[in-house]
Amino acid sequence: MSIQMVISLSFTAVAVVCLVFMGLSLSLRFTANTEKLVEDSSQRVISQVNLNLDSYLRRMMRVSNTMYYRVVKDADIAEDSLTEGMNLLYEENRDALVSVAVFDSSGNLISAVPLSTLKEAAVPEESAWFRAAMEKMENLHFSTPHIQNLFDDPDYRYRWVVSLSRHVQLTRGGATESGVLLVDMSFYGIEQVCRDVELSNGGYLYLIDGSGELIYHPRQQLIYAGLLEENNLIAATYRDGTHQESFQGKSRQVTVKTVGYTGWKLVGVVPAESLAENSQQMLLFGLSLLLFVVFLMAYLNFRISAHISDPIRSLEHAIKELEAGCEDVEIEEKGCYEVQRLGHSIRSMVSTMRHLMEDIIEQEEQKRRSELEVLQSQINPHFLYNTLDSVIWMTEAGRHEEAIQMVTSLARLFRISLSRGKSVIPLSSELEHARYYMNIQQIRYKNKFSVQINALPGTEGLYTLKLVVQPILENAIYHGLSSAEDDGLITVTARREEDDLVIEVADNGMGMRPEVADSLLDEDRPDVRTSGSGIGVRNVHRRIRLTFGERYGLSIHSEPDVGTRVEIRLPALDETQAERYQRGGGA
Repeated sequence: MSIQMVISLSFTAVAVVCLVFMGLSLSLRFTANTEKLVEDSSQRVISQVNLNLDSYLRRMMRVSNTMYYRVVKDADIAEDSLTEGMNLLYEENRDALVSVAVFDSSGNLISAVPLSTLKEAAVPEESAWFRAAMEKMENLHFSTPHIQNLFDDPDYRYRWVVSLSRHVQLTRGGATESGVLLVDMSFYGIEQVCRDVELSNGGYLYLIDGSGELIYHPRQQLIYAGLLEENNLIAATYRDGTHQESFQGKSRQVTVKTVGYTGWKLVGVVPAESLAENSQQMLLFGLSLLLFVVFLMAYLNFRISAHISDPIRSLEHAIKELEAGCEDVEIEEKGCYEVQRLGHSIRSMVSTMRHLMEDIIEQEEQKRRSELEVLQSQINPHFLYNTLDSVIWMTEAGRHEEAIQMVTSLARLFRISLSRGKSVIPLSSELEHARYYMNIQQIRYKNKFSVQINALPGTEGLYTLKLVVQPILENAIYHGLSSAEDDGLITVTARREEDDLVIEVADNGMGMRPEVADSLLDEDRPDVRTSGSGIGVRNVHRRIRLTFGERYGLSIHSEPDVGTRVEIRLPALDETQAERYQRGGGA
């Protein structure tokens, strides 16, 4: 992957991992805080209900205490009536009271307000509130809600009450005896305290006594009818505080608070499913937010990584262009400090490499020019000495015309050889040079062979490397025709083949075996010195390849007693193209 993609994916992956970790932490923290908030809210509500209920019960207890200590205790029931004092208290608290009554230890009614006639079937001494008061004389006793069924009600009303009973000392004829004071509170007061209570997330509140019997429940009628169940018996065993329970396959949070003086317990229930729904909603919101943040982070990381990686990619592109051989490549120095330093180093390295390459190319050019100059300078002075000896001999023998012709040809031969320092000369000059050379050789060998030099149409205006034909002619004379009779023939033909110039030199001399002809151009074969100019066939082959490349050079075809044919293959150069090769220059 590219560095931009690596940076983008790395930063995004790290960001996503961090966000997921933070999201899970926040989700767990949110769930825990939600549960804690619901717990605190339930406890606050239940505490407030407990205060209200405690205030209501204390009021009833004050009524009971006032009735006992100010009415019952100060009266002798044998002589005094309790009705007047009981009426006063009832009138003061009639909104919360249903009835007030005093019974002796046998369950006989002594006094009661506002109803005073017991039902015929009523047996007070067998009632739970009566027995509790007689058994535990020191305590106040609150009963569970029940229908008041002691007194005849002319209105035939059935009232739900909670009975507060206690043991009292009655005075009868100066003697004390045991009795029971009964205060029936309207259940409506307790119901009103608990009814309008709302807990978080659809929770509800109910009231039980110490044994788990329901005192108040918002769905009490359904429970009594058997259509609904409540975990009240288990809740009675809970200590005050918050508990987690599973009831009927559902998890819920239960908060318990004990009501003072009564042993009753307020129980608040909040379904855990509602908490889970809030958590799921929060989770969905968190996932949506996470996806948005991830998209935003990915975009920002992509932009930031692009800003960081663009200079590096620019450097990479520049290096690829350098590898492809482009010379004019601009290497920019931009980006962060390290990338700028890298760009500066690469620019310096490229500059150094260019200078080194230029130096190497220049050295190679100098080396090639030196090799060409060395190869071109390998003219054996014996050729000059032998030619001058021939001129002297001809002059002494009175063959003045032949001597003049030889000297003239020699002068023109050297003038063309020099060519004002140029290495690539017109084809016509090279062929003229060959003619002058052959003129000298024909005079020396007394016309033992004849020469034909032709340039076919299409070769006009072409250029060639100088001194490539004369060494081949020299080789043909010394190795092919030196021992021949007067019928020797050497032909030089120049022709054009598409983009190549081919100069063919053929003789009808002794020839040689093909394997010997092939070995003449072998670089591993030792040089063989001749008595001629000294510029051998392999010398010409090297010069051509050094100047024009490997696809050009010589090819030799020979058969014994048939003759030898040498092809010189060169590029077909016009004057403009030849200028690039002058003085040893390359393409």
